[in-house]
Amino acid sequence: MYLPFFGLNEFPFGITPDTSFLFAAAGHEEALNTLRLAVSGGEGFVKVTGEVGTGKTLLCRRFLASLGAETVTAYLPNPMLEPRTLLLAIAEELNIPLEKYDYQFHLLKYFNQALMQSAAEGKRVLVCIDEAQAMPLDTLESLRLLSNLETEKRKLMQVVMFGQPELDVKLADPAVRQLRQRIGFEYRLRGLDRREVEHYVAHRLRVAGHRGTSPVFSAAALRALHSASGGTPRVVNILAHKSLLSAFGEGKEQVGLRHAMQAVRDSAGIVKPLGGWWRLAA
Repeated sequence: MYLPFFGLNEFPFGITPDTSFLFAAAGHEEALNTLRLAVSGGEGFVKVTGEVGTGKTLLCRRFLASLGAETVTAYLPNPMLEPRTLLLAIAEELNIPLEKYDYQFHLLKYFNQALMQSAAEGKRVLVCIDEAQAMPLDTLESLRLLSNLETEKRKLMQVVMFGQPELDVKLADPAVRQLRQRIGFEYRLRGLDRREVEHYVAHRLRVAGHRGTSPVFSAAALRALHSASGGTPRVVNILAHKSLLSAFGEGKEQVGLRHAMQAVRDSAGIVKPLGGWWRLAA
């Protein structure tokens, strides 16, 4: 492949979240600070939404990694569960043994006791739910009921939900209006702006091992990547990878506008349509 050709040690534009390629975009830093503030303030529910590929999972991992030993965490990557299974999944993540209890009353009783014990030890219990838009309405309501567990001073369990914009549509349903009212903080992730895309691409190339003095992507190619991706990091990665392949196939050491446009044409189902000016320029 193109790794030795461009002086790279690994592929710079993978689509699997990888914290070693972490890029501190302004939107992600704002979201991370919002999460820290919300959790330190004891908010019961926090919500972060963003389009597919804007880095919600990576943000979640960063947030969890930033928490201290005083916080006990549970992470659910796939919450499309019925209410009872959701409770058992959270309990398993928190190392609360509930398998031997059959009745809902006993499940909630011993779950509450475990949360009370954590509070007595000065620990905060935090549940992070990824892909929260996949949760059924009755499961969302059961999550709200779990969040009602509290002492006179604070919530026994805090919940952070990460989801696509469809989560907002689901929360607009009257059946979960009580949960919606309990969301103390929320943040909407945005895409990278044009300058951030330029720094993002250069950053990932450096992490992957590039040490050359000449830019791998021309300014025109970077503008095309930003316009076609709308600043969505995952789409930028896909287009940048295909652009490198196109340039490598021609033996070119720099990705030009024509290579970027070839990548855009090859990714018609996931990119924004570019007007005739781009095609003429290419």
